[in-house]
Amino acid sequence: MKNLRNMLAAGLFMAGICFTAGAQTQIPLENFFKNPEKIDYQVSPDGTYFSFMAPYENRMNLFVQKIGSDTTIRITSETERDIAASMWAGNNRILFVKDTGGDENYQLYGVNIDGSDLKSYTNFPKVRTNIIDPLEKIDSLVIIGMNKRNPQVFDPYRLNLNTGELTLLAENPGNIQGWMTDHDGKLRVAIAIVDGVNKQILYRETEDQPFQPVLTTNFKETVGFAVFTPDNKMVYALTNVGRDKTALVLMDPKTCEEKEVLYMNDKYDISGFSYSEKKNRLTVVACEGHKDMIRHYFDKEEEGIRHKLEAQLPGYNVSITSQSRDENIRLIHAGNDRTYGSYYLYNVKENKLTKVADIAPWIKEEEMCAMNPITYTSRDGLTIEGYLTLPKGYTMENAKNLPVVVNPHGGPWARDSWGYNPEVQFLASRGYAVLQMNFRASTGYGRKFTELGYKQWGQTMQNDITDGVEWLIKKGIADPKRVAIYGASYGGYATLAGVTFTPDLYACAVDYVGVSNLLSFMNTIPPYWKPLLDMMHEMVGDPETDKEMMEKYSPVFHVDQIKAPLFIAQGANDPRVNKAESDQMVEALKKRGVEVEYMVKENEGHGFYNEENKFDFYRAMEKFLDKHLK
Repeated sequence: MKNLRNMLAAGLFMAGICFTAGAQTQIPLENFFKNPEKIDYQVSPDGTYFSFMAPYENRMNLFVQKIGSDTTIRITSETERDIAASMWAGNNRILFVKDTGGDENYQLYGVNIDGSDLKSYTNFPKVRTNIIDPLEKIDSLVIIGMNKRNPQVFDPYRLNLNTGELTLLAENPGNIQGWMTDHDGKLRVAIAIVDGVNKQILYRETEDQPFQPVLTTNFKETVGFAVFTPDNKMVYALTNVGRDKTALVLMDPKTCEEKEVLYMNDKYDISGFSYSEKKNRLTVVACEGHKDMIRHYFDKEEEGIRHKLEAQLPGYNVSITSQSRDENIRLIHAGNDRTYGSYYLYNVKENKLTKVADIAPWIKEEEMCAMNPITYTSRDGLTIEGYLTLPKGYTMENAKNLPVVVNPHGGPWARDSWGYNPEVQFLASRGYAVLQMNFRASTGYGRKFTELGYKQWGQTMQNDITDGVEWLIKKGIADPKRVAIYGASYGGYATLAGVTFTPDLYACAVDYVGVSNLLSFMNTIPPYWKPLLDMMHEMVGDPETDKEMMEKYSPVFHVDQIKAPLFIAQGANDPRVNKAESDQMVEALKKRGVEVEYMVKENEGHGFYNEENKFDFYRAMEKFLDKHLK
């Protein structure tokens, strides 16, 4: 479901199962953790073909199929690592990226739709590639970013896909974190970090002019250019300057003066918008609500198309994942909280919807469990939105004294969403209620809510999690003696913090690639995070000036408080949360005689993605929870 344009901010996505009330047998765990049957459908620019990813030798590879034909062609043969993401580059060629063993140093490749002319465009050791502009109107060119010259920063290059020639467009002086092009593919905007914690927008009218600074703001303020207006003179921007929630505005890039507020929601930040290259206009802007997307349309035709789709797919969240250049042939994903979903081909002119594939046909919607949106109040008066998934046969009214798995999300500057979460379904299928919550620092709820989480790891952020557990106990849903906590990345930190600082609350815990020592974590970040270090110091803590605080809330220094047994899992090549985070925690626990299981996968990074490793992890997790919660 990831394409090449929006990947690289990827978090962790797990899988799982559920069974019908009264069933005597459980669906095998492997059914939910194996690779999807088909995923990431994308249509070619001319609307003639679509591509998708599917397993080959237990790894996700690229396939191509002509629309109207049943014949598919596999065009890649990767056996070591899944392809991470892909995109069309013209009508006859597809680009894709993959890393090595989870190191997140993504390399860019290209291949023709018949499988010929496979090329590695950025085969440089320890270099990470990202896409700046796919140049959709120019088939042979793409603009990429690479940290080849300096591991800490990305330079923009124009890549000729026919010859492989790379042309450096600008040399990053060391503080540029992002680049933006206009509709002609010209590099016009740069986003810099100045004085460590201030962001600066630099602008130029033409590529032969130097960049000039036009606005400097503190990093807590958002001013993000999204896309140029059709004449390349103004920009549509997302900003929270002077307001709490992010708004969509029309802005002059030469001065960053707001010309018009186009849309703002009083409860949620804007999460995305669509711009039609065919119509040369904005079509829709969206905010992610507690359950549903909140949409505002600028284009009546586009609003009508959505109404037609929703009428044909009632009960499902509908999204357009890809479309032809003329916007007539579209690939549609339809899903909800109880299904991975399905892909459909939609002909706009004919209003014709054709089912293409189920992502995981072995997952039966009627066997899954409903995800209930819930709210509770923190001890200091904040409204916390979250989700409670109950085992089959239980409702919010009749659920009593259930074993519970508390599942705080990673990030922490991210959020949980309503929709299908196979990992949650797995836990619910085994008889566990699953509680998720968007604690302070979670994104989408405005600037103030996010900032309330700064330097609050293990403190008020953790209180929000604890308050959710106490709310569930007070309602009688949770058995207070059978509550576990499980999380990945920041969720792994919250797991360790939970059993350390509220040791009587949890019966056991599962930490997956989690931070144990805030001091060592800040000293082992990837090189391309270094320019952001001062910001991270304000958000997490400065090992020099905040050393006492960071030690106080680092679980590894307080293992004497831990009572609950732990299961810890870690990828050896993790560039974000170094393996040393788990190593030192395990060592400290063993010295104290606390029960701890430790799983390390040598060919993984920040989370397990190879199918066999996911199987191992979830089998061990299931066994561990059964031992300590049932």
